[in-house]
Amino acid sequence: MVRSTVSATDDPDPLWVQAANIIRAQITDGDLPPGRRLPAERELCLQLGVSRVTLRKALQQLVEEGALRSSHGRGWYVAQPQAEPEWPNTLESFTETAHRKGLEPTSVVLRAEVRQASLDESEEFGVVAGTEVFHLVRVRLLDGVPIGIDDSRVPLPFAPGIDGVDFSDASLLDELAARGATPLQADSMIEARGSSVEHAGPLGLTEGAPVLVMRQVLEDAAGRVVLITTITYRGDRYRLHTTFARPNGHRPV
Repeated sequence: MVRSTVSATDDPDPLWVQAANIIRAQITDGDLPPGRRLPAERELCLQLGVSRVTLRKALQQLVEEGALRSSHGRGWYVAQPQAEPEWPNTLESFTETAHRKGLEPTSVVLRAEVRQASLDESEEFGVVAGTEVFHLVRVRLLDGVPIGIDDSRVPLPFAPGIDGVDFSDASLLDELAARGATPLQADSMIEARGSSVEHAGPLGLTEGAPVLVMRQVLEDAAGRVVLITTITYRGDRYRLHTTFARPNGHRPV
């Protein structure tokens, strides 16, 4: 219930701003919980002491902020809080994702070697066959819990000296950026599989247990493929959350 009223003399803000502030404060304080329908516009006008034009301007501002939502013919409702996306729309490293969620990332390096690119790899990276490739395989952990196995490959000419880095705590994306090969775009594919024997042990799984495999091809500003990585996540430790919406103006028939 909105009980406060706006003032034309004591507050320098326009009346519609005052009205929006009152409603916003009651949402923040929990007096108007998520999903609650606001009183009818006529009642709100009386409670706030404003005209309908002023009220609607205030309500529309709160809709634009995401605090309210309107339902045609049904009124105004307090919006449900938006959950933080579990997978961002921006490209970020495992380390950055962990820190964003308040978790401590660590790694156990299973392989860190330099070898020659195969014919398939030379085609994937756009380099000549035999080019040196740094191959890094790590178990990725969050707060000490194994989450996935990261199998990454980097052409050494694009990131010289990267094979000398201790990746038990270093970020591969940060090290690429430090060498002028910052990944800016990733083409990603995710699929469900059964865990292989090779991956089951380090992840604490049984063979065939469900895993999610994400393969990414990452390019820098020059369009070079500077990193190809395949991350095998424990199916019970990884969750992908996304949102779908119809195009603006589309109406189902």
